[in-house]
Amino acid sequence: MDITISQPAIKWFINEMNLSEGDYIRFFVRYGGHGGAQVGFSLGVSNQDEPFEPVTKTTIDGITFFVEKKDEWYFDGSDLHIKYSRKKEEIEFLLQ
Repeated sequence: MDITISQPAIKWFINEMNLSEGDYIRFFVRYGGHGGAQVGFSLGVSNQDEPFEPVTKTTIDGITFFVEKKDEWYFDGSDLHIKYSRKKEEIEFLLQ
């Protein structure tokens, strides 16, 4: 499993979450929501956690984006691609 993030999405994270070099972004499974890869669940985002047991991580512009091993099941072997939608003015998660 890999994480790829478009440059506009990185800028969105930095601006919206007030991030700076050395910060972390964790993608995690949460109950509820819509549009998720697994029925009844969706993807959450947190800047409050440091990697504990990451199954994958990538560092871009000094910010580490990661998924913990306990949330790996949600992705079902897919890679996580994150892009920014100018039309919707928000980030989008794609599993491929």
